[in-house]
Amino acid sequence: MTEPMPHTSRLAVVPGSFDPLTNGHVDLVRRTAAIFERVIVAVLVNAGKQPMFAAADRVQMIRDVFAGTEGIAAESFDGLLVEFARARGAVAIVRGLRSVADFEYEEQMTLMNRHLAPGIETIALTPDPAVAFISSRLVKEVASLGGAIDSLVPPVVAARFRLRHTPPRTQQV
Repeated sequence: MTEPMPHTSRLAVVPGSFDPLTNGHVDLVRRTAAIFERVIVAVLVNAGKQPMFAAADRVQMIRDVFAGTEGIAAESFDGLLVEFARARGAVAIVRGLRSVADFEYEEQMTLMNRHLAPGIETIALTPDPAVAFISSRLVKEVASLGGAIDSLVPPVVAARFRLRHTPPRTQQV
């Protein structure tokens, strides 16, 4: 196992696919930044999935959204989250919990992460009710059907969607 870097400040990692970054994610990152001195938004590169946006694009959108916000960075990673967190000297992994289904999955992941890296705590935050219903999957679905997503994602992300998507045309009879 890799030795952890010394803790120079209280660092938390907020992991996810962020495909795309939603206003729910932004809420989670901002609330994490209010608790920790530094936050890394860690974009998972999963070769088994077909993301809408490349990892580099997702990282750049996150950087654009949080530009000028001190203490928030974005990086991509593959492999074990706890190894990524340990290599950066993180003291915590912060996850969002929207539902009971999220809890069941996150509990299993938390216990495994605790087993693999006992010195890194996992913290779960529930979202602001105004954004609790938003998920990346639903945003992509709404966008693919021509629905408006401007209230669901940051403006930078909405602009990227508009460049990528042409709403389906409705047939006229």
